[in-house]
Amino acid sequence: MSGKKYFWTLAAVYMCYLTLGIQAIVISQNLDKFAAQWSTDTAGVYNVIAYTGLARFLSVWICGELSNKIGRKLMIVIGAILYLAFFDGLLKTTSLEIAIICAFMGGLATSFVDGACYPAVQESWTKAPNSAVILIKVVISVSSLIYPLLVVSFRTAGTWQVGLIIPIVMSFIIFVLALIAPYSYDDELRKKRAKRKELKAAGKEIAKLNELDEGAQRAAARIVKKPPFAVNIGCILFGFFAMAIMYSAQQFLNRYGLTVAGMSDLKSASLTSLFTFGSVFAVIVSMLMMAKFRWRTIKILVIDLSGSVLAYVLLCTVPSDAIVQIAALAIGIFASGGALQCGVSLMLEFHPGNKARNLGLYYTFMGLASYTMPKIQSIFTKNFGEGQAILYSLLVNFGLAVVGVVFIIYLATNYKRWFGVSVFSKKADIK
Repeated sequence: MSGKKYFWTLAAVYMCYLTLGIQAIVISQNLDKFAAQWSTDTAGVYNVIAYTGLARFLSVWICGELSNKIGRKLMIVIGAILYLAFFDGLLKTTSLEIAIICAFMGGLATSFVDGACYPAVQESWTKAPNSAVILIKVVISVSSLIYPLLVVSFRTAGTWQVGLIIPIVMSFIIFVLALIAPYSYDDELRKKRAKRKELKAAGKEIAKLNELDEGAQRAAARIVKKPPFAVNIGCILFGFFAMAIMYSAQQFLNRYGLTVAGMSDLKSASLTSLFTFGSVFAVIVSMLMMAKFRWRTIKILVIDLSGSVLAYVLLCTVPSDAIVQIAALAIGIFASGGALQCGVSLMLEFHPGNKARNLGLYYTFMGLASYTMPKIQSIFTKNFGEGQAILYSLLVNFGLAVVGVVFIIYLATNYKRWFGVSVFSKKADIK
């Protein structure tokens, strides 16, 4: 980062992710209040949540491409406006149909924010871009950690609406910060456009950029024997598995505590906070294992997915307060902490090529999971009641985790044949 030039840029980015952390759980944390306000049942509210995922599924890839075309500032401004519409709409509407539209705008806002903020933070904090990105995860986790406890406090005080007013104010702050902040990419984009016009005026052609970036070339060079095509597809689909295993827990743990385990309002809210704390802890540990001890991505994923399987077994079979709290923490550590991020590294290693395209595919399947899992929960709730439905949804997560373990073990056992080295060697993965 050059001096203090990009201070406001980073402030806008991290405020975006504080707000995103709330957006991800705001509906599920206020489920009963929204059910009454929209004259629906819990199945109807879960259906609303699904539309945030549908928006992500439809827009995340497009927004990544759009960010490179129109620049970071406009993307964040649009994201802030959509967040304002999302939170304000949830606060005021009594219509289930309008709530669905608001939920769609909330998911769309997240796509706009992600499409601009991930690259913007790396471009603004050039001395430590990886640390800047990791801090995003921490910031999201901070809001997800604190917000459920605030919701309980506001609900107890009879002022639950304050839990929506806070992110409305935060969204307005994002809007202001986004307008005043400078963006290095936007400056470069303007210069390139001006240069392009000069070259066209001079009758010269602009050379095309090589689609395969330097990191992808190094990754491709490591492959001794090309893995089966099904493996490449599996690595992309892993985005769905990893997101589904994590997202359901994030949305349903609070309700599980209330409806299945019979926990108090505060203890149930603490499950989401424990889940988030475990997630942050695991991100730090995963970074340490990969950076200091040169653990490979697959090695971490075997541990993460195996731990997820055990955590879901505990959660579904022993619904006592202490065990549920331990299981919530374990799911945060194993299902959320590093699986999604490690999945990105896994895909880029096994399927080197256009990085933007591969990431777009991966995040698209993540978006599909965030639509599918609440939709399944809505269907289960209509047919079996909320408590039983949550148990069934968690069993689906258990099944997905088992499939994930089998897939990763298959990759681990064949890794040496494809890459010429053991998965347990300490040579660093290609980034």
